[in-house]
Amino acid sequence: MNVLILGSGGREHTFAWKIAQSKKLKNLFIAPGNAGTSDFGTNLDINVSEFDKIKKAVLKNNIKIVIVGPEVPLVEGIHDFFLADSELKSVNVIGPEKYAAQLEGSKEFAKKFMKKHAIPTAEYESFTKESLEKGYRFLESLNPPFVLKADGLAAGKGVVILSDIQEAKDELKDMLANEKFGQASSKVVIEEFLDGIEMSCFILTDGKNYVNFPNAKDYKRIGEGDVGLNTGGMGAISPVPFANELFLAKIEEQVIKRTVDGLQKDGIPYKGFIFFGIIKVGDEPKVIEYNCRMGDPETEVVIPRIKSDFLELLIATSNRTLADYKMIIEERSATTVMLVSGGYPEAYEKNKKISGITALDDSLIFHAGTKVNATDEIVTNGGRVLAITSYGENFKDALKKSYQNISKIDFEGMNYRKDIGFDL
Repeated sequence: MNVLILGSGGREHTFAWKIAQSKKLKNLFIAPGNAGTSDFGTNLDINVSEFDKIKKAVLKNNIKIVIVGPEVPLVEGIHDFFLADSELKSVNVIGPEKYAAQLEGSKEFAKKFMKKHAIPTAEYESFTKESLEKGYRFLESLNPPFVLKADGLAAGKGVVILSDIQEAKDELKDMLANEKFGQASSKVVIEEFLDGIEMSCFILTDGKNYVNFPNAKDYKRIGEGDVGLNTGGMGAISPVPFANELFLAKIEEQVIKRTVDGLQKDGIPYKGFIFFGIIKVGDEPKVIEYNCRMGDPETEVVIPRIKSDFLELLIATSNRTLADYKMIIEERSATTVMLVSGGYPEAYEKNKKISGITALDDSLIFHAGTKVNATDEIVTNGGRVLAITSYGENFKDALKKSYQNISKIDFEGMNYRKDIGFDL
């Protein structure tokens, strides 16, 4: 069958790499893709939000399954667009409809859902510009540090944690009254601070049944020792060493099952990935956030640990036959280290020539922000540029391979963290 992947990052390159291994695949298309995805299929020069152009490509290329990589088209309603179109409604979309995508698109929606279905999470209240004074009083009732979250999508930059009460009040005003994050912060969720260590869990669900993916831990901050600005992710490891069987069983019972059951009880259809951002507080799991798609760079360590045919898994999701599907997981650990542009996550330059890509030995390379220029050179085209993924008997062995191979790659301004896994 013919398959279309929407997106242009490391997550989509990893999907393309894995789906291309399936005997059930006829032709693979990626829109817009990057310099790496073109090794496994045909890149289409279409933005993920250009629904009409996506429709034309789906019909022209007889696409049967569309995998939506990033969150923006899901929150904008691409699945609904397909369902409402007589020519597209028979095409299977892996990704939730617009209403369900609010699990990621609205922090308040997600928190209300968790409270309703007894899913453990931080205490919270929401505020708008009109209730700014109430927000100040709520901050005064909390112990520092203070957690402020823009309700909507803010490209990973909408969460602020501050220790000083006056700074927290000023930030709340900046977010609400001064629209610091635009429409995304027209509403702000203030949460109690949870002290613990974080990890990510993932499932693929057909709305009733689900399969667990390998778990992972990513590293968001630009600086070693987890300091500096937040990024889209600087690296990841899988599996997570501190997540023992008992803790994972608690996540299954208290978080995953209650989420899938809650969606059914609320009459919310859901066909796609759910990403659970988990924090381990003592020995108990609490949900920090939902995402309605796979994480990045977590995908670059999770998907390589799935030994099963990934396209068969997507077909089973489309047909709602996941109950019969058995996932086979690679026992070895996997790690990925992200190579980023100089200056990222602030201002950075593009079009820097990349050398050494073909010199890697015993590691996988996934392109995150690359393109082929007019003279057929692979150049940088984003803040996060390449993910170097390796297997090992444990995460330390895997990281050693990734770092050895990174030494063979170069582009002007290249930066990466040398301490992935430092806290494990």
